[in-house]
Amino acid sequence: MGFFSFLKKKNDAPAAAQAPATAPTPAPALAGPSTRMSLETEEERERQREIARATAAKIDEIELEMIADIFDDETWAGKRRVPAAASGIAAAAAPEPDADSLLGAEELPDAAAAPSSAPAVEEAAILYANDQLDAACLVLRASLAEAGSERQPWWMLFDLYQVMGLEREFDSVAIDYASRFETSPPAWTPLSAPGAAAPARQFAGPVPTAILSGRLDESIGPQLARALASSPSPLVRFEFQAVTDATPAGCFLLLSALQTLRGSERELVLAGADQLAALLRPMLAIGERAASEAPWLLLLELLLLANREKDFEETAMDYCLTFEVSPPSFEAPKLAAISLGASPGPTADRFLLPAAIRGDATALLDAIAAHAAQHPALVLDCSRLAHIDYAAANALAAQLRGIAGHGREVVLRDLNHVVAVLLRLLGAGGQVRLYAHKY
Repeated sequence: MGFFSFLKKKNDAPAAAQAPATAPTPAPALAGPSTRMSLETEEERERQREIARATAAKIDEIELEMIADIFDDETWAGKRRVPAAASGIAAAAAPEPDADSLLGAEELPDAAAAPSSAPAVEEAAILYANDQLDAACLVLRASLAEAGSERQPWWMLFDLYQVMGLEREFDSVAIDYASRFETSPPAWTPLSAPGAAAPARQFAGPVPTAILSGRLDESIGPQLARALASSPSPLVRFEFQAVTDATPAGCFLLLSALQTLRGSERELVLAGADQLAALLRPMLAIGERAASEAPWLLLLELLLLANREKDFEETAMDYCLTFEVSPPSFEAPKLAAISLGASPGPTADRFLLPAAIRGDATALLDAIAAHAAQHPALVLDCSRLAHIDYAAANALAAQLRGIAGHGREVVLRDLNHVVAVLLRLLGAGGQVRLYAHKY
């Protein structure tokens, strides 16, 4: 087997298998019927979950070893060997198709706005809108046994647990979900991180977006300069899906921009980072010192922003062996996110909604209306939206219907599933396109 197997996966054990040994003090256990076969005691139930986690991890390990043995580096790549592939930047996942109809994909089903056959779905959404999150969880948890093939109650419960920070409860239901639907359990990704009420989390407004396409070369300079100069947004979004080629000069310019933004503690959202990483890897060859270092360093920056430490360290070692320098050190990013969503085109700037919307939302609605007046399509980024009460949701739904009624396309992206159901109940699903995040 090669010293650095380029097909060896990293950090892709099931999320439940990676749960910390010491979990935070959980909230009181929620009542409700079991969603799997009945067990005599809770201890036996937990033991079965541990067996499931260990079994899934072992199967994954065996599969990875088989793949690594089949595609041994030296026989596969010959003398010229590329660095190990980073499974961390969604290397094995196909990018999410874009849902903005001005930009294509008209035929995509509006899954988030589709009615659910489970009565608990709508009841839970109303409870959520009235700040009765515990009650909403109880309703959904109790409905799982009778949900059949309906996944919406599960997705809503996952989102509620993540909003409430209940990781242990999330992990428990995720194992049941994997058993019921014979799929990998979803990963824990809190929708409301600590400090959600801080100014950065409550920022609302257009997110400057640098859309890079075609050849990544010196021509990207002006676009990167605009992203660096954007203000007052604490976020900057990069779109890499349409990049088809890269030059060392272009890699250097993008690397400098990303490092500058990270150093200034601007939050970065990278869409299509996996595609860009895939383009960079064929440019790298261990031992070829005459080649430019820029593609290497850009790949390392992407791995760092993706918070993939093991992939970073392996690539850094390859870089060290090639250029005979000390390997770069890994520093976990404070503010970065890897996104699979895409919105290429001149109307790509999204309007980011804050983490919480409560009560009188007049100022926010006015800002949305002003933004909509400047674009043929209104794209709201709901990836941070964790809390919205009934009054604010009703006002938002009414405004969005009005904007759509004037001939403008309105798209809400990365909704949590509870908010998607709530907005549909309030009448936004007919004219407004609602897209929840995927599990």
